[in-house]
Amino acid sequence: MKKIILSVLVVLMGLSSLVAQNNQSKKDAVGTWKFEAPNAPEGYKSGIIVVGLEEQKYSTTMSFTGSEYKIPGEKVKALNDSILFSVYLEGQDIKVLLKIEDKAKMSGKAVYTEGEVPLTLTKSADL
Repeated sequence: MKKIILSVLVVLMGLSSLVAQNNQSKKDAVGTWKFEAPNAPEGYKSGIIVVGLEEQKYSTTMSFTGSEYKIPGEKVKALNDSILFSVYLEGQDIKVLLKIEDKAKMSGKAVYTEGEVPLTLTKSADL
């Protein structure tokens, strides 16, 4: 009898945790994001990152303030609440790792041969 009650309790707890996971709103990275990187080299301290989703495949582009040129992201991956991609800039492959904090904010870093540069992003509706 104790085993039956214990089994029922385990099943109920498992179901409640599954329901709680499904009720959490999924964090969505799709959109236009203004980024700031105060520790980056001059000319790369701010700009725009656009995250798209088409046919269940993510894409990114990155542009810097003062430039119209859009650098396409490569090897774009979306894992849980993170977006990972690479951009090729000035002869280097730079890895960008972003974590979605909420619907209007992301943080992360750009990793390159000289080290890491912290990034903060805010979602923009008017860009």
